[in-house]
Amino acid sequence: MFNFSNLLNNLSSLQRSLVVSIAAIVLFVASVGISYTLFSRAGQPINGQLVTSLPGPATSITEEPDEPKTEECPLNGSMRTKKAKDNWVTRRPLAVVIENHTEARPQSGLSSADIIYEAVAEGGITRFMGVFYCNLSDVQVGPVRSARTYFLDWLGEYDALYAHVGGANTSGPADALGQIIKYGVKDLNQFSIGFPTFWRDYQRLGRPVATEHTMYSTTQKLWEIGAKRGWVAADAAGKNWDSNFIKWKFKEDAAGSGQPVVSSINVEFWQGYSDYAVTWGYDSTCNCYKRKNGGAEHLDLNNNQQMLTKNIVVQFERESHANDGYEGNAHLLYGTTGSGKALVFQDGKAVEGKWTKASRISRSKYTDNKGNEISFNKGLIWIQTVPEGARVSY
Repeated sequence: MFNFSNLLNNLSSLQRSLVVSIAAIVLFVASVGISYTLFSRAGQPINGQLVTSLPGPATSITEEPDEPKTEECPLNGSMRTKKAKDNWVTRRPLAVVIENHTEARPQSGLSSADIIYEAVAEGGITRFMGVFYCNLSDVQVGPVRSARTYFLDWLGEYDALYAHVGGANTSGPADALGQIIKYGVKDLNQFSIGFPTFWRDYQRLGRPVATEHTMYSTTQKLWEIGAKRGWVAADAAGKNWDSNFIKWKFKEDAAGSGQPVVSSINVEFWQGYSDYAVTWGYDSTCNCYKRKNGGAEHLDLNNNQQMLTKNIVVQFERESHANDGYEGNAHLLYGTTGSGKALVFQDGKAVEGKWTKASRISRSKYTDNKGNEISFNKGLIWIQTVPEGARVSY
């Protein structure tokens, strides 16, 4: 058998140095070749499937289609299996900030949320906060973006985990990072967690995009970090997250009740910002609303399906600039507490009413013009906050 050590012992010092140097070069070239082969294949489609060496959703249990759906999700009333409830009662809701810049589309995971909040983040560009709780599957989510103060106010209704990448931190009323500490938010800031819970995927769309549009995670990874930090369904004192939670009222679909059908809803957050204008088209076959964003079908990259919802809430709130010295005075504030005009769309109809929220952590309530609380159809609820005076047509 060949013995490399014996060979070296029989050589002069100069010869040994030469042999070791050559061997090192050979090993280096080989390793570069192997690495190139592996990474050049990452992200390349094989049999139509995207192959990547990056992290992704874990293999996790899912709801079987033939399992009876007997359990009501407390967030949006959707009916789920016993297996799903056995999981959600062990955790608390998870809110993830997902951006809506044109380079971020199509996003991943929004269609799997229970509730979605949408508002302008800055410069007319809208941003989402998806609230996840009842979905049994591990959902890939992104691109994840930075925190904003008004999302914290809606987050307070759930005492949820909050996943984001940094946030507004200029001293003043829009200081989201400072408020996270002040409010005791159960914070999952990417800056404190990192890889592999969060990772950047520069080729998620098959083309390069700017770094800020590449941050990803999954719901299971985020819940696992929350659990490691002690943020499960109950706190250290044994108090469950939903001990003071007020569920909205839910009802069965009531399409085709004889009223004229509202077939199209147009929501313009800021006038002239057509890339972020939203059109909802009513589909009677599913009694749902299909979303277009900037004139194009708004897809979820996870399933390549157009995003749809059972319920749309448009709430009008006072919008103002924070005047905190931040560049371009870009940080925004919304009057998230108090009350104001609201429009609720479901079953192909429009209901005019108002929203009410007594305090930062109080549950938002939606009532019609007679003061009766509005019951939502069971399924995804999409809440769009627009400035007072924004153009909404239907």
